[in-house]
Amino acid sequence: MSEIYDVIILGGGPAGLSAGLYAGRSRLSTLIIEKGQDGGQIAITDEIENYPGQMVDGESGPELIARMTAQSVKFGAERVSDTIKEVSLEGEVKVLKGEKEEYKGKNVIIATGAHPRPIGCKGEREYLGKGVSYCATCDANFFEDLEVFVVGGGDSAVEEAMYLTKFARKVTVIHRRNELRAAKSIQEKAFANPKLHFMWDSVVEELYGDDILQGMAVKNVKTGETRKIDADPEDGMFGVFGFIGMIPNTKVFEGILHMDERGYIKTDEDMHTNIPGVYAAGDVRVKSLRQVVTASADGAIAAVQVERSLSDYF
Repeated sequence: MSEIYDVIILGGGPAGLSAGLYAGRSRLSTLIIEKGQDGGQIAITDEIENYPGQMVDGESGPELIARMTAQSVKFGAERVSDTIKEVSLEGEVKVLKGEKEEYKGKNVIIATGAHPRPIGCKGEREYLGKGVSYCATCDANFFEDLEVFVVGGGDSAVEEAMYLTKFARKVTVIHRRNELRAAKSIQEKAFANPKLHFMWDSVVEELYGDDILQGMAVKNVKTGETRKIDADPEDGMFGVFGFIGMIPNTKVFEGILHMDERGYIKTDEDMHTNIPGVYAAGDVRVKSLRQVVTASADGAIAAVQVERSLSDYF
């Protein structure tokens, strides 16, 4: 492509689409590059209930994302499907080399998101959104009065497990070691919670069921014994939440942008990175809460910052 865009947005999730909407409405020449389907993690969520202004009865992730996509297109954002393999971000014109094309822009908004570190068991992918989740804040309501299992032993896993006890009938933490890695203060609260239980020295080997998750095989790493755990017949299903870490989609930016020890991009409150004209928005950046609403806000802020950098009015 020979055109030099005002802004190139990497990622078609809530942050990227929000940025596309705001940039398009500001009459900026805008290109959104998404390697797969729009939506990111939200695209695999069956129902969303906590996005402000949506239908009270909730809607699916794909439905919400479809409306966001339509909005960005309505206001002129161009779209391509490609995977960026190499970037040159210094200077007034940024160059992004993809598998199909080379793209140039005066500004770049990185909204490539992050993906959950998988549990790594058989059947995990098949039951995503059908019993398997990686976000208690997003999906806890769907497991009210059901039994839930949490895989992991760090701060996030134990904190999310305690949050789930507000909804689930029983929550069991499955951890491959015989003690938690979470901070002692968190552990004290967890062990004092009567609805929270622990399965030590164990890993999930397989998930199974019909259309929904109904059982799993768990292996004791010390004895080698494997046992099956089936959902209560009256429940018909249970939930498995994986909290063994997130992986930011930032590999192509390593050594170029400032990141924390986990690979998340560091920004200020206006989404600026360490390189002028390069912004990061949504789950890909260092932040305390990763939700659709915060990702959308990040995208809007980044696009407005781009507009201001190009305008004589600010």
